[in-house]
Amino acid sequence: MRTIENIRRFRLSDTFIEPYKDAIVPWGPIGYVTFKRTYARRLSEFDPSDTGTEEWWQTCRRVVEGMFNVQKQHVVSLGLAWNDNKAQKTAKDAYERLFNLKWTPPGRGLWMMGTKFVEEKTGAALFNCAFRSTKELSTKGGYLFAWMMDALMLGVGVGFDTLGAGTVTICEPEYTNDTLVIDDSREGWVNSVHSLLDGFFFGAKVPKFDYSAIRPAGAKISGFGGTSSGADPLIELHKNLTELFTPKVGEPITSVDLVDTENLIGRCVVAGNVRRSAALAMGNYDDKHYLQMKNDQEKLYHHRWGSNNSFNAEVGMDYTWHAEQSKANGEPGYIWLNNAKTRGRFKDPERFDDINVAGFNPCVEQQLHDGECCCLVETFPAKHESYEDYVKTLKCAYLYGKTVTLVNTHWPETNAKMLKNRRIGLSQSGIVQAFNKHGRRQMLEWCDAAYNHVQELDKEYSDWLCVPKSIRTTSIKPSGTVSLLNGSTPGIHFPEDEYYIRRIRFSKDSALLDSIREAGYVIEDDEYSPNTVCVEFPVQEPFFQKGKRDVSMWEQLEIAAQYQHFWADNAVSVTVTFKESEASQIKSALELYESRLKAVSFLKYQETGYKQAPYEPISKEQYEEKMKNITPISRIETNVAGAGTKFCDGESCEL
Repeated sequence: MRTIENIRRFRLSDTFIEPYKDAIVPWGPIGYVTFKRTYARRLSEFDPSDTGTEEWWQTCRRVVEGMFNVQKQHVVSLGLAWNDNKAQKTAKDAYERLFNLKWTPPGRGLWMMGTKFVEEKTGAALFNCAFRSTKELSTKGGYLFAWMMDALMLGVGVGFDTLGAGTVTICEPEYTNDTLVIDDSREGWVNSVHSLLDGFFFGAKVPKFDYSAIRPAGAKISGFGGTSSGADPLIELHKNLTELFTPKVGEPITSVDLVDTENLIGRCVVAGNVRRSAALAMGNYDDKHYLQMKNDQEKLYHHRWGSNNSFNAEVGMDYTWHAEQSKANGEPGYIWLNNAKTRGRFKDPERFDDINVAGFNPCVEQQLHDGECCCLVETFPAKHESYEDYVKTLKCAYLYGKTVTLVNTHWPETNAKMLKNRRIGLSQSGIVQAFNKHGRRQMLEWCDAAYNHVQELDKEYSDWLCVPKSIRTTSIKPSGTVSLLNGSTPGIHFPEDEYYIRRIRFSKDSALLDSIREAGYVIEDDEYSPNTVCVEFPVQEPFFQKGKRDVSMWEQLEIAAQYQHFWADNAVSVTVTFKESEASQIKSALELYESRLKAVSFLKYQETGYKQAPYEPISKEQYEEKMKNITPISRIETNVAGAGTKFCDGESCEL
């Protein structure tokens, strides 16, 4: 996205904003700390003379003004009609509903919308996720993995397939005496990996790499935010890729090689100060070598943790072997790609407008074409008292998602897909809370009516913006950090229990710890990681009826299928937890739900026995005792910005 200079920026008035500066935000139990830790940018980015980091009212202003400025730039640059009074009215409603946490952009949007990086460099950082096929490896070579690395470094989670297996014979690179001084930039790192991989895929020339221009570890990174890791992660990646392919010169590339390549890149990105990697590998259902990759414990701990591994399932197949794998370690995940190609909501007839779907994003809620990105937006029906109020919020969320489709990336082939598809994913979180508050049947009625309302909105606004209607509009994402802001259960999943401890890890030098300690929260040294502490946040779950250990595998599957029926024309991201007594039923469950879902994964519910587990159920008495010593935090003064959200922000796809 390039802002056109002579178009006046969209701004909300200071008079409108003023009352929100001291207004109470309906944070969840961990909401404010999560916000300051993750999303609050340095104020000096916008005014060099300012100090400190954003408070919520400022983040909301940046996001809403950024959102409507994108719309205005698009409309005015095309010579279309822009009604500022109407836009102000809609923007004020979007601001009020965002401030009160009835909807939120994805974590990507809270972190990046309205920043100079998006407006001056690339809009790619606004997108949650993407998919890239390796099918054209024989012609595109290292570019495909360079694209994935570029996306991951921007915080975009990437799904990919193994269709390139057998299409390239690994070559000996032509090593030269030329020196490539690697530029101190994302592009510099990516280009060096592109060059090295083309050497192994095509026998291309590979220069000597000079890392001296890369800034030292700890240096500030302008634009995207964060601090430099130094050159070590890139040096290690070059070494790891060379060690992977050199012994295999003369052999066809395998599906395992393809996944290892991406996983090693993911390891580098994580070490390169993008804290987590989110990737999904999608292989063939009969590729046993691929499906058993994670059985190699040494390689799993080194780099194969770098993707969730799924396979393209076929309706009617024999699930016996795969169900045994799911029982043992929660992988592989199941993707019925043909269901995605031929269905929107399952309530509706078959449709073939999305027949070019090639795969899914890492959390498997968005079906995507090769090279396509997606933008997700969350709404919280349990935070509403009526359907009428909810659809007003849904309009704000829809407008955010549609607006992001107006933003270009720096990848031409991606823009070509997205300019036509305009795919968005309007999601819901706190679904179980909404069931308990409004009733399950009423919520499904809301879903059906609201879906039709979204289609009407899409026609109206697509006509105004002079862009195609969105090929798909709704999904259920797993959520994670964003749902912590207002205390919602993530996506379609059940809460841990009515009362529990939620542990969050912080670096020992975190600027937030003094305020957390003064508020009375328990802080302990991390048993597993040096220079890290665990903070215990006691949580009481609202509208509680049952938790993860109480709900059956079958109820979870049915809820997912109902949402795929009434709401999601993309997909429902669901990780079904099962008890030991249910493990033998996974094969039957797959046979019964293969025609009602687009994707599913399974994970055994068990008390791990680990110290300092992320979730720990406690009694009401324990909760009340812990809360006696805690004073809620209302403000944290710091000049240290949040870490920024990376990828989809859901625990099931961040690794």
